[in-house]
Amino acid sequence: MGTGAVSAPGAHHAAAGRMTEAATAWLDSLDADQRRLAHWAAAPGSPAGDDERRRWFYTPTDHGGLTLRTMTGAQQRLALRLLSTGLSQAGYVTVATIMGLENVLDLNEGFRLQVAGRDRARDPDVYFVRVFGIPAAGATWAWRFGGHHVSVNHLVVDGVLAATTPCFLGADPAESALLGPHFLRPLGAVEDLGRELVRSLDMEQLGRALISPRAPLDLVSGNRPETRLGDTPMHLAEIWRDAFPAEVHDVIMARTRAEELRIGFGAEHVDLVRMPASPNGVRADLLSPAQQELLRSLLDTYLGRMPDDVAGVEAAKYAGDGLHGLHFAWAGGLEKGEPHYYRIGGPRLMVEYDNAQNGVNHVHSVWRDPMGDFGHDVLGEHLRSHH
Repeated sequence: MGTGAVSAPGAHHAAAGRMTEAATAWLDSLDADQRRLAHWAAAPGSPAGDDERRRWFYTPTDHGGLTLRTMTGAQQRLALRLLSTGLSQAGYVTVATIMGLENVLDLNEGFRLQVAGRDRARDPDVYFVRVFGIPAAGATWAWRFGGHHVSVNHLVVDGVLAATTPCFLGADPAESALLGPHFLRPLGAVEDLGRELVRSLDMEQLGRALISPRAPLDLVSGNRPETRLGDTPMHLAEIWRDAFPAEVHDVIMARTRAEELRIGFGAEHVDLVRMPASPNGVRADLLSPAQQELLRSLLDTYLGRMPDDVAGVEAAKYAGDGLHGLHFAWAGGLEKGEPHYYRIGGPRLMVEYDNAQNGVNHVHSVWRDPMGDFGHDVLGEHLRSHH
């Protein structure tokens, strides 16, 4: 998804029905004050609706909407049920684990970090839910669930699920010790399969795949509403809802530059990782059959975040020769513990992954559609056909 024309209408109609029922139940449980935050009345496709809907974040900022913290227990359950309709079971478990990591991050930071307006910067209850338009059978509406390291965005057009991107998942810490010889790694496969693929490449393939010897500190696309030719990595101070006071902005920028210096990412590497006019890296049809299967498995860690019926439709696009239009690119080191970044690019797909912060223990990953994030292409067609 992020697909342009809606395919496999049976699966996408069923998914939209589940979302509509869950969103209606949640909205009906709210009082008037809660609804003012939770419900954005302007429908998708209108300027008032899309300006806010396309402002998305993965930082611990105000994502827009009603937080779990301000809901009753029953309302939280209904909100999480809505979230579950937009994810597979594995996707939901991963998101729930990422949310719980806020407690671990708070521990790692000494239980003392604060942000403006909140006495606790790391809070598993500060996740926001918002519905755009009126969820109803056959209607056009949207919803999102977001907070630190989570952004799930869905658009329904005429009662059919039409867009599921951007879908962002991150983890900090990416790896935490559990009791015994085990570790908690919510996005472990997203890293391990990427490294397994790049390490399987021969010298000629690697020469095509390796776009930079140094990894950027964050995703190149950042939280821009759409991916564009020439995009370069954004700084943390830019990935926030409100502008920081000048003195705070300067501190954040100084820390960012110090972190980039630590990982060796300099101005000479920016052009190497910027978004190209067409996908770069090694093309999938130049991979061996075994390497292609590795690429599919890696891709499934992104597509498989969606409900099973929807994910199956997405995966079918890359069966057989359908994979051949994709490119796999890598930046940074090949060994575990070295800062690294990869992306998978194609006409209607862009996946990015980065692990370069906090001692290479802080993962960001996103699935996007370069032509249809937030379903703006589908909405355009919808509005033209109805006016």
